[in-house]
Amino acid sequence: MNGFDDFSRPMEYISPLDRHFRSVLRRYIEQEVMPFRRQYDEDWKDHAIIEPAFDKLMGELGLQKALFPPEYGGWGITRSDYIFRFAYMLCEELGRADTGMAVALAVTFWPLLVILVEPFVNERLIAEFAPMFCNTKKAVFAANAMTEPQGGSDIENMGLLRGRTIRTTARLEGDQWVINGHKLWPTNSGGAASLFGVPCTTRPGSDDLNDFAFIYVPACAEGVTQGGPYEKAGMAADKNGDIFFDHVRVPAWYRAHGPGSDAEAFYQLIPFGQVASSAFLTGAMMNMYERLNEFVSSRTYRNRPLKENDAVAAIIGRIAGDIDICRILGHEAAMMGDRRNKPYGLPLTSEELVGKIRNIKDFISDRAVENFGKAMDVLGLYGPDRDWDIEKHWRDIKIIQLWMGGKQLCQMESARYFFNCETV
Repeated sequence: MNGFDDFSRPMEYISPLDRHFRSVLRRYIEQEVMPFRRQYDEDWKDHAIIEPAFDKLMGELGLQKALFPPEYGGWGITRSDYIFRFAYMLCEELGRADTGMAVALAVTFWPLLVILVEPFVNERLIAEFAPMFCNTKKAVFAANAMTEPQGGSDIENMGLLRGRTIRTTARLEGDQWVINGHKLWPTNSGGAASLFGVPCTTRPGSDDLNDFAFIYVPACAEGVTQGGPYEKAGMAADKNGDIFFDHVRVPAWYRAHGPGSDAEAFYQLIPFGQVASSAFLTGAMMNMYERLNEFVSSRTYRNRPLKENDAVAAIIGRIAGDIDICRILGHEAAMMGDRRNKPYGLPLTSEELVGKIRNIKDFISDRAVENFGKAMDVLGLYGPDRDWDIEKHWRDIKIIQLWMGGKQLCQMESARYFFNCETV
């Protein structure tokens, strides 16, 4: 049975290194994830089945150290012009198997990018945290503790709200930050993460970006407590929960950069998150194609394969076309991120880059949700049958559509760029 790679070949985006690394990942996925992924839903709390798979992926294969420079034992990806394309390739391939696992790995990268990507590099913090990720064969997770009870997307909506809704506070006392607040929903919370990147305010209610602080907090720090993982409809391999900071003290130099620079470095995370989200979705759709192809080729209607029924052929043809378009758009978004200085000439915080990449994620999310619904229709009563995996991806990818501001913030950012309007 042909996979979607046999038909969709955006070769201009895929290097020989991509193809080699994809083959390594695919072997891992076929051996360590595919046979067990249906069990992940029951393992959402303890991760007894999931953790060994993470250890092999992140520790033994070494993916958790990919971002760090070679002198610290890493691969040096952040010193290349290949960060977005590497992330897209990785997230798409893992998303084909299990989007929750892909998200957990990608979000471990997310808060680390704040100190690892030019021009916002903090060598002291890199040296501090590199051993945590590079000197072990066990999976180590990080979390971007952004969302708060009163809102989440408002915090990443820096262009208009400028951090004034943040209620987690950081107060400088001598050579320490004292942090108080409540975060919820971060990927890799719920007891998984060893390190948090925490957006805070040094002056509650302020819209001065100099008062925005991005501070790293070890999960073992005194005053940090985590609630148990939420039981969600999908994404079992991705733990989410509440995090409470009660007079948590960390060294002053655990702040990523300083006034003004923290906000700009943090805002650079948004395009990374949208590109990764697009890749999770296209990866899931590639596996949907594989399973759907198997179903319509093996089932018959009037003694002919189901796929040769005109009505079914029209549906599956549209699904395949959409997947192909979405993959091209996803790769293009990654290319825009990597080539922001050439030929696009756009910083990661530019209105154009943010608007276009959010627009691509919104489009791919819609197509994924709609096409998984169509695939469920084609399978009929086999659609909700876990043996066919369609329903698992269906539950998982709906969550991707909802996060990072959902459709609304994506559409607002597009409107700001394409129509030059202000939205609130």
